[in-house]
Amino acid sequence: MPLFPDLQDWLAIWLTLKLATTVTLLLLLVSTPLAWWLANTQSRARNVVSALVAMPIVLPPTVIGFYLLLLMVPEGAVGGLTQALGIGLLPFTFAGLVVASTIYSLPFVVQPIQNAIEAIGPRPLEVAATLRASPWDAFWSVVVPLARPGFLTGAVLGFAHTVGEFGVVLMIGGNIPGSTRVVSVQIFDHVEALEYARAHWLAGGMVLFSFLALYTLNPQARRK
Repeated sequence: MPLFPDLQDWLAIWLTLKLATTVTLLLLLVSTPLAWWLANTQSRARNVVSALVAMPIVLPPTVIGFYLLLLMVPEGAVGGLTQALGIGLLPFTFAGLVVASTIYSLPFVVQPIQNAIEAIGPRPLEVAATLRASPWDAFWSVVVPLARPGFLTGAVLGFAHTVGEFGVVLMIGGNIPGSTRVVSVQIFDHVEALEYARAHWLAGGMVLFSFLALYTLNPQARRK
């Protein structure tokens, strides 16, 4: 039995990194305006939206994957829309993994950014307004620099959480080599095949990656 990863293992690693990078960039684009709205709105819908965003934290991944799968099948609302747009169906595709992973990791990016924006307070933006800065300029010159730790935390957590997914990606993507088989699914396959040495190699890499991700979020580590 080989002790080191083979081609399928490396393909799973590459696909996982590709998925995590794509999802993290998409999450930053989606989460920033959402976190800004949650941090500043006085709307009664705020608590409802906040609860909906946080639901992936407490829901089992298989539950999220199951309902996303129902939405993405040809008879589902999302599946009908994607077919009408000529995109095709999302289940068992890389695009489907991106959509599912973005929804599943959303709270891990929104909440750190929201907390960072709330910590800034209204005073810096009021000062920027007195200097005739437009809302767009104030956001990029005041909010983004001051909330940078929140953006960094959200990016690291979103990336790491996507790398560690299993239930959602298995429900939506299945187990297609080179297309939807990520590292977590590859480890599961090795264990099922009693290939414990190769499972150890990938699992150990995941443990090391998780430690480094959490170490990066430590304020003292960032200062060093």
